[in-house]
Amino acid sequence: MHFDNSYLRDLPGTYLRLAPDVPPAPRAVVVNDALAADLGIDLAGVAAWASGAELPAGADPAALAYAGHQFGGFSPQLGDGRAHLLGEILAPDGRRWDLQLKGSGRTPFSRGGDGKAALGPMLREYLISEAMAALGIPTTRSLAVVATGEDIWRDSGRLPGAVLARVAASHIRVGTFQFFAARGEDDKLRALLDYTMARHFPQAEGALGLFDAVAARQARLLAQWMGVGFIHGVMNTDNMALSGETIDYGPCGFMEAYAPGTVFSSIDRQGRYAYANQPLIMGWNLARLAETLLPLFDADADRAVDLANARLEAIAGMYRAEWLGVMRAKLGLWGEDAGDTALVDDFLLAIQGVDWTLAFRRLAGAVQDEAGLLALFDDSAGLRAWLPRWRARLRPDAATAMNAVNPAVIPRNHLVEAALEAATAGDMLPFEALLTAVRDPFGPEAGREGFTLPAPQGFGAYVTFCGT
Repeated sequence: MHFDNSYLRDLPGTYLRLAPDVPPAPRAVVVNDALAADLGIDLAGVAAWASGAELPAGADPAALAYAGHQFGGFSPQLGDGRAHLLGEILAPDGRRWDLQLKGSGRTPFSRGGDGKAALGPMLREYLISEAMAALGIPTTRSLAVVATGEDIWRDSGRLPGAVLARVAASHIRVGTFQFFAARGEDDKLRALLDYTMARHFPQAEGALGLFDAVAARQARLLAQWMGVGFIHGVMNTDNMALSGETIDYGPCGFMEAYAPGTVFSSIDRQGRYAYANQPLIMGWNLARLAETLLPLFDADADRAVDLANARLEAIAGMYRAEWLGVMRAKLGLWGEDAGDTALVDDFLLAIQGVDWTLAFRRLAGAVQDEAGLLALFDDSAGLRAWLPRWRARLRPDAATAMNAVNPAVIPRNHLVEAALEAATAGDMLPFEALLTAVRDPFGPEAGREGFTLPAPQGFGAYVTFCGT
């Protein structure tokens, strides 16, 4: 493993150096062999270095500082309250990746928390991030989950503790910029801007170029989330990575029955981060980023605001274009047509209350035979009226193309919960089976029916928790 520590070297004053806690009895629970090979990481002694028991050579552990708007309210100091950045891995292909431990102990940013993590939430992040990667959606990746051998206490009682080893293009967040802007530390803000451009956007020119590049990546990312029915659950500004990766899988889930107001998070009582609101929150978060960059947009305050507003006004159209591209692919449409927006909107109207994933997957079969699709509906009149319009727009290889972008397998919520419950009790077989399935999302349904169908009746409303 070849480490570098450019963030610590180039951005003094943006972190606190400290070592992770040493767990009493680390034991590797799941290890991502394929990712390790891609990054050139030797997995010898993984339980020790992926848990904080022993630091790998070259590591320089630190907790990163950042702020953030959480459910609309600003916290000027958040930071890594239970995470330690070990350093940056230089992969064989030259790419640079952060290696971070999550659940590795208290830091000065812990705000009264214990700094630890339970096994279930860490396995959730491992599972969902692997599913997102297989779906082709930019995401942080999980390298390993290591049981610590100590008990963690949560509202639900005593749970086995664990540490997640996570890799990311970086952990620079909107909240990172907010931290220094709120303190009026313009020198650190400028240094952070320069570092972020050099690391992620080398072609960008100045603060305006950085903002444009970040907005483009976020619009693309959100369109991809919406395409697979993914609900992040906690889109605070400290959970928006400037790299354009999905980061932090706490109260997340995949929508089953299509309902724009779907919420899974136990703490999102107002639906701020509901499925349909995610693009709006993306725009809101980008507005918060723009606020931090105003002094760097232009020395003239009024002109800086005008430049920011012009870009913020363009975000809705940028996102809509990305979303329409995703939906055209999901519907197997040929080229572009002015009526495509209405065609997509009418399909979504027709599938209200129908399983999102199955509706799109079976639509591919409806190119030849619509029986499987119609079986999902109690009232299919609206869909029947829509099908001829859709068929008139199909590309020649529509069924094949649609099956390549519409997954048969997602991490179904009932399966995730069953796998995590079993793993917490010491049985990893359900988790391993589900992990294998979600890593092949576009494969055939035959033989995998247990992973492709919605939750059985009686499963009830799905609620997720942040794990802290």
